[in-house]
Amino acid sequence: MKTLAKEFGTLRADKVGPNYSLNTGVSSEGWELISATSGVFANRTYFDLGGLSMEDKTLFFTGATMQDTLNPSANPSSPGQLAIMVDVMTNKPLSDADILAIPVFGNSSTGPVELTFDQTIYMRLRTWNIDLDNQAGGYFITLADNQLGSLSPTASDRIYCTRIVQFAPVNPDGIYAVWPVRYILQADAKEEPEFQYLMRLKRSYELQQRADRD
Repeated sequence: MKTLAKEFGTLRADKVGPNYSLNTGVSSEGWELISATSGVFANRTYFDLGGLSMEDKTLFFTGATMQDTLNPSANPSSPGQLAIMVDVMTNKPLSDADILAIPVFGNSSTGPVELTFDQTIYMRLRTWNIDLDNQAGGYFITLADNQLGSLSPTASDRIYCTRIVQFAPVNPDGIYAVWPVRYILQADAKEEPEFQYLMRLKRSYELQQRADRD
């Protein structure tokens, strides 16, 4: 069994008036602002499985999870502040349009997201807010915690990891922070019968027909 790990660093977002901005003076490596008015940020990377694909092996996932450090925070904090966080591992890269839609629709086939159940290895979608009871601490508390995904095996040479954060447009001006996280995948690399492997390889290639972001 193989254990794969990938880490994302801190995000600091500043809000002034109707727009959010990315504060690059802190550890915001890899983060990008997708929409200033919608408060959407993303960080994209991938697991490189090229060595396994060269050995003609298929990756069968046995588990996926993530390790957090702290809840998101706001300064100043006030009741009603809202944030949505999506952590997703897929066998194809996500477009900006997907990133903007996933916090609302997940990978539902009824929404505008071009991401299916089979293409989603793991997704965790959480909603956070600050209320009267925890306002003084400055940290968000969890309102909802949902998990989606299929853990479907893949012959792809990459597993794409995307962290999406959306701070509500109605939040007051201030500094918003999301702290480091680690994605973990556990998998077995196995050889399949040649015909079955070639069909899976073809399917993986079809799913990846979107520009990669290195």
